[in-house]
Amino acid sequence: QVQLVESGGGLVQPGGDLRLSCAASGVTLESSAIGWFRQAPGKGHEGVACVAGSRQATFVSDSVKGRFTISRDDYKNIIYLQMNDLKSEDSGVYYCAARPRGQWCERYSDMDYRGNGTKVTVSS
Repeated sequence: QVQLVESGGGLVQPGGDLRLSCAASGVTLESSAIGWFRQAPGKGHEGVACVAGSRQATFVSDSVKGRFTISRDDYKNIIYLQMNDLKSEDSGVYYCAARPRGQWCERYSDMDYRGNGTKVTVSS
């Protein structure tokens, strides 16, 4: 049984930092494509970042490039999303989603497994 559990969300002021974690069980992340997606109120799921393959190829969306970094700890089977210089438009629920043996992340709805999300609120 695959489980993805996100943590690390919270309330932060603009310009602040947060680090999200997604702990995986029942799936080996080193051989999976796994990414972070977010959903702002009233909007669809936006792909934020992805990491895949044994060499940890990564991608971050243009909207967060230079501020967010995705990483993977293969020993702990966890991925992280380091979010720096947060803006109000970064607010939303952040989900991790995985595709075992996937070459790359797909749309959120096409990922095989998804966590329950962690909420990020950027506000003064």
